[in-house]
Amino acid sequence: MKKPMISHHVASATSGLRHVFVRDLDLMALIGIYAHEKTDPQRIIVNIDLSVQEGEGPQDDDIGHVVSYEIVVKKVEQIIAGGHINLVETLCEKIAAACLRDKRVVAARVRVEKPDIIKNARSVGVEIERQR
Repeated sequence: MKKPMISHHVASATSGLRHVFVRDLDLMALIGIYAHEKTDPQRIIVNIDLSVQEGEGPQDDDIGHVVSYEIVVKKVEQIIAGGHINLVETLCEKIAAACLRDKRVVAARVRVEKPDIIKNARSVGVEIERQR
């Protein structure tokens, strides 16, 4: 029997990791390979889970000492505002790369779903995990 794989990016006191996440961010985006997808925005759902290395000592209850989920959302909105993207895979990679620019982020799991594409499926999409 194969042992389950345990992620090295699990939030814990011993590893000094916390998770910062954005769940079910609902946005309109120009994404897809078909002509109508290049001109008509469609709904996407974005989920992000970041493994963040905690700093030393007390955090002083100061937003400047943490990875802000508000800034993560703004990064996603900026990427989408940049214009049409052909592939969901490309959007995932751009989001992960933007999150990993913050040196405190050691891993990024990004899922992008297109909920209105396949009639009899709740959603379709791609999930990636990238690490430093």
